[in-house]
Amino acid sequence: MSELGTITGLGGFALLAGLVDAVAGGGGLIQLPALLLLWPAGEATALAAVLGTNKFSSICGTGLAAVQYARRVPLHWASLLPAAGAALAGSWLGARVVTGLNPALLRPLILGLLVAVAGYTFARKDLGRLHAPRFSPRQERWLGVAVGAGIGFYDGFFGPGTGSFLIFAFVGLFGFDFLTASAGAKVINFATNLSALAYFAATDHIRYRYALPMAACNMAGALLGARLALGRGNRFVRGFFLVVVTAMILRYGYEVLGR
Repeated sequence: MSELGTITGLGGFALLAGLVDAVAGGGGLIQLPALLLLWPAGEATALAAVLGTNKFSSICGTGLAAVQYARRVPLHWASLLPAAGAALAGSWLGARVVTGLNPALLRPLILGLLVAVAGYTFARKDLGRLHAPRFSPRQERWLGVAVGAGIGFYDGFFGPGTGSFLIFAFVGLFGFDFLTASAGAKVINFATNLSALAYFAATDHIRYRYALPMAACNMAGALLGARLALGRGNRFVRGFFLVVVTAMILRYGYEVLGR
């Protein structure tokens, strides 16, 4: 494939990834496999370079989506900011670890978690319909730090599904509705992407000739996705979330069980 064909293909996948991620997380399910598939065969296929390019594109769409949500959805900043700080630290550590380990070893665990998330969400028909926080501000802050650190590490280490795991944590643990959870997830996800991106940039693991056009396309998709979610509300976000999680289960199920 020519250089222009590669960039065009990656841009198309980045656009779709930005839309999906802005609504329900899981953009990495689309963008990362596309990078692995279309990455030029003549280049060194270091996993860290693929992940760094993916992070550069993702953070642009995530940041734009976070701004769109923050303008329309009341956010729990007193809890989100400490969680974002913990996520930033966890993501940096995860990005550092990934250069020496194979993240594919996590796939069976991720598959099990996704099945549990989908099963619980399908079973609880009223989950995420109402915004009813379960904890005091102090408890919510400390729980946010714990969740942010754990998911931040996962995002820096591997990444796909981070936004969906965050949304489920905010809905299932904190008692947020799906729209508020999606908005909060973008803030945390931006922090995890920023930390991992800083590490990949410092170690020269970003290929900017792909990352820059992908970022522009990802932002366009994120803008459309955020507007869809804000316009259609909780029911739409919940349905979209279940579709994304089911798609991730099928993907990881094939990779874990089909080989």
